[in-house]
Amino acid sequence: MAVAGCPDYFLHHPNYQQDNIDRSSNHRQADLIGPSFQQPANRSSPNHQEDDVDLEALVNDMNSSLESLYSTCSSQQTESTPLLHNGQTSSSHQHHHHHTQLNHPRQDSPQRSLRRSQPMHILAVRRLQVEEQQLRTSSLPAIPNPFPELCSPASSPVLSPGSLPPGEPSTGKYIVKIFSEDGMGKVVEIPADMTARDLCQLLVYKSHCVDNNSWALVEHHPLLGLERCLEDHELVVQVQASMNSDSRFLFRKNYAKYEFFRNPLTFFPEHMVAWCQETNRPIPPSQLLQNFLATSSCPEIQGYLYVKEMGRKSWKKIYMFLRRSGLYCSTKGTSKEPRHLQLLADLEDSNIFTVITGKKQHGAPTDYGFCIKPNKGRGELKELRLLCAEDEQGRTCWMTAFRLFKYGIVLYQNFKIPQQRKTLISHFPAPVRSVSENSLVAMDFSGRIGRVIDNPVEAQSAAMEEGHAWRKRSQRMNILGSHSPLHHSSLSSVIHIAQLWFHGRISREESHRIIHQQGQVDGLFLLRVSQSNPKAFVLTLCHHQKIKHFQILPCEEDGQVFFSLDDGATKFTDLIQLVEFYQLNRGVLPCKLKHPCTVVAL
Repeated sequence: MAVAGCPDYFLHHPNYQQDNIDRSSNHRQADLIGPSFQQPANRSSPNHQEDDVDLEALVNDMNSSLESLYSTCSSQQTESTPLLHNGQTSSSHQHHHHHTQLNHPRQDSPQRSLRRSQPMHILAVRRLQVEEQQLRTSSLPAIPNPFPELCSPASSPVLSPGSLPPGEPSTGKYIVKIFSEDGMGKVVEIPADMTARDLCQLLVYKSHCVDNNSWALVEHHPLLGLERCLEDHELVVQVQASMNSDSRFLFRKNYAKYEFFRNPLTFFPEHMVAWCQETNRPIPPSQLLQNFLATSSCPEIQGYLYVKEMGRKSWKKIYMFLRRSGLYCSTKGTSKEPRHLQLLADLEDSNIFTVITGKKQHGAPTDYGFCIKPNKGRGELKELRLLCAEDEQGRTCWMTAFRLFKYGIVLYQNFKIPQQRKTLISHFPAPVRSVSENSLVAMDFSGRIGRVIDNPVEAQSAAMEEGHAWRKRSQRMNILGSHSPLHHSSLSSVIHIAQLWFHGRISREESHRIIHQQGQVDGLFLLRVSQSNPKAFVLTLCHHQKIKHFQILPCEEDGQVFFSLDDGATKFTDLIQLVEFYQLNRGVLPCKLKHPCTVVAL
């Protein structure tokens, strides 16, 4: 039946129907949200009738309650209210101004409450869902990429939530691919805080190389024709994040990395150091290094350089100055006045690279090119500041001074760390022999009882006799160990093949490239097969940053073949004996053989 003043949808409302059911079963209860009202119930009178409830007044009160409810919800936009997944507020957050219950007497039955659905803050719920998704994703462990060659080195090589910003490495493992001189690569997994020195130690350990603290990690850009050796304290992951997709890391020897600490006068000629010219007297090497390392001093490198003009193919010869504040050029001759100086490059935000294809790719006037590349650039050719020196000594001076001005005392600490680590157990120990060479002594077993040889001259002669005796025995031994005769010429022609300093049939230009890459220090050498004489060999040696070649000719005496560097004045049965001799004696060479050029396959 219809009620006057009551809309039809209230008659079909579930709360309204439930109220009728409660009145018929003598259990009445309502949970209304809005202004508080309560239908008085005369509990003391047993003759209280349920039909006395005024339905019209009840409907009017419900209308006013709903209007108050929607007006209150529309005006509230508090995102700080904790919401559940169904849009209702938590039990701890109650609204005291619109929550009222009508209690009716019930016996032996639990109290029921009817709650209306409340409006849901959609934006707040979506924000909670996004935060929960991020929390769930960040808690997942980082998964190494099984196909690192498919992603560029600039991107993160680990499938982890979020990328690696440059300069802020996160904790975790990263995939790095290292290439050797023969083009073969090796994939290693390293932590984000691993330095270039630690990675070299790891590669030395895995490749079973001899660790003499001369290995280096090289940043190579083949399309630009640039490369540089990473400093030992640089983080590998940070450098990889700034590299292009075509760039790669190389693992090779670099004997000249800290050679300027041992022989500074070779790297800094007096005519290029302004401080030396002002004093007009010879500078001790220790004082020269202290001047470069001390932040209070103001050393300066000066001289002419060829500079490639921006946007052009031409090169211009300009007088340059290198200071701690940057690289400057003089707009008026050799003037040092501030009004005539123009800043070309900043040292803090740049790195210096060697140009390996200067003449072919950039049209450089000489082969001694280098460039300054900004760290935050995109690796394009127009961002490079290409320079070129007159000779190798000039290029080495400019590049070494750039490193000293940028890193300062940190380079000296990197130089001293290997000497300090000799007394400590390294984290990646290099493979060593089971018996130390220092514990070996010379013994004489010619008599009935063996004796220790105390005289060093006698010990050296005994070692030489033992070596000659071994070579004589090897002439009567074949490869399988039988005593059938083996021609000595065949043995002497193959005994040197397994040596690290022998590079086989390479060209003269290739030998120059290897010497350049591994440092151009005094005593750096390699042996190769002669291109003009197939039976001869060539010794390629570096001295005073110049590369010289010495031909090793075979000579025959009494039916036996010998090798000689000085037209037969000093003969050797094989190339190993020749190299060992010139490592101890200079002879006709400008210096002793010190550092063999080594190519190691990873």
